[in-house]
Amino acid sequence: MWELARLLYPNDTKRRNAWIGLHQKRWLDKGKIAKLVASLQSIQTPDADLARKLRNEADYYFATNAARMAYPKFRKQHLFVGSGVVEAGCKTVIGHRLKQSGMFWTVRGANSVLALRCSYLNRRFEDYWDGWWAA
Repeated sequence: MWELARLLYPNDTKRRNAWIGLHQKRWLDKGKIAKLVASLQSIQTPDADLARKLRNEADYYFATNAARMAYPKFRKQHLFVGSGVVEAGCKTVIGHRLKQSGMFWTVRGANSVLALRCSYLNRRFEDYWDGWWAA
């Protein structure tokens, strides 16, 4: 959304913020993705590249992924809708174990250690080994 707002109003912060307020807060955050898509598709601009970008964003990012943007439903289930939790999880799982001083990993070795670490942190360590021995 912010990228589109910057493209539409590159030098007008006030209009950019108003546009975000309308589109993100009224429609995206409330799960009204069809209205958001319709609004994006209805924007008229003489800039052919911008018009194409708006259509692509509306069709791909929002229409195609509408089920992933059911934010009100997710919030009622007490799920996180931002990226902060995932980023913190990556930092905990990956950074804490693989990025210690002097460590160097092959891709295969890193993947193996991460599989073990994820299993351990999810309290499924024994399940990991049961599957590993069966393979």
